[in-house]
Amino acid sequence: MTERTYTPADKLIGNIDNAMRTIFGQPQITERANPAEDIEETEMSAAEKKHAAGLMRVNHAGEVSAQGLYTGQALTARLPGVRKKMERAAMEENDHLEWCERRLNELDSHKSLINPLWYLGSLAIGAAAGVAGDKWSLGFVAETEHQVIKHLEEHLESLPEQDEKSRAVLEQMKVDEAHHATVALQHGGADLPTPVKKLMGLTSKVMTTLAYKI
Repeated sequence: MTERTYTPADKLIGNIDNAMRTIFGQPQITERANPAEDIEETEMSAAEKKHAAGLMRVNHAGEVSAQGLYTGQALTARLPGVRKKMERAAMEENDHLEWCERRLNELDSHKSLINPLWYLGSLAIGAAAGVAGDKWSLGFVAETEHQVIKHLEEHLESLPEQDEKSRAVLEQMKVDEAHHATVALQHGGADLPTPVKKLMGLTSKVMTTLAYKI
């Protein structure tokens, strides 16, 4: 079967559709089940639920950012194999997006109100990384995932002890992010300069602080 060739217009429409699904609708997910699906809800105080919801809102916003990042990189990546790897990673990040949103609904809370900002900002950063070259683009993916893993570890420690549903979601996300980082490095990702890593960490701190509250 001949593989379809997409025109620039096709790609534009597809990217707009992906953005709308990510921010407002139902993203396209993989075949994987929600890791918290069979775990029973446990009783938490109002303060504990609010804190758990704040953490899950941060993680949901992070997945919105990941979609923007991967979409931007796929637009400018030079090697077809790199684009394919990013597309698969983006699909798996969509799983995280859906899991976090479902958990927020269960906690009677809401997504970050400034998700469009997270998406557009990450889209621009991802496209710029792709323009810089595939090795830097993949290096950016790896460093992003390493920083996400640190946040997930902090959230796992901070979650209310009885919130096993949120914990199951974050544990699986941590496994996936580590895999994405490994794949990026195996395909030629370069180690980013220290100033870039520090700037990424600072930007991430701003995002997590705002998303927890808004």
